[in-house]
Amino acid sequence: MENNTIIVEQLFNAPISKTWKAITDKNEMKIWYFDLAEFKAEAGFKFQFLAGEEPYKQFLHLCEITEVVPEKKLTYSWRYDGYGGNSFVTFELFNQGNKTLLKLTHTGIETFPKENPDFAITNFIEGWNHIIHIALKEYLEPSLK
Repeated sequence: MENNTIIVEQLFNAPISKTWKAITDKNEMKIWYFDLAEFKAEAGFKFQFLAGEEPYKQFLHLCEITEVVPEKKLTYSWRYDGYGGNSFVTFELFNQGNKTLLKLTHTGIETFPKENPDFAITNFIEGWNHIIHIALKEYLEPSLK
């Protein structure tokens, strides 16, 4: 079985408290991530959102938080309504003085239907690189735009 684990790391010029809030507060997340109707950093909390290549194909993402270690780790399942497969997204935060090293890991992508090109590993890599290296970086470090 192939392993399509994606790991994206980024050092932010922001303290852990600010970075944690950015990845767990729905009002902040809608600016750099997805516009979530509800989000709580609590194990068992379920959330969903529509995303995809607009205006073409939108996928309903179904997620459930599986692990929370405040200001250290957040993990949630990531699957698609109407499609097989289930994956997991983990954000880990590491204190680097007054900066934060964020490590994003996305596992289980190989469980999604291979016949659907929308679920190709390259799409996930491109998406996470943009989300972490551009969107979140610009949000946490607005003076660097």
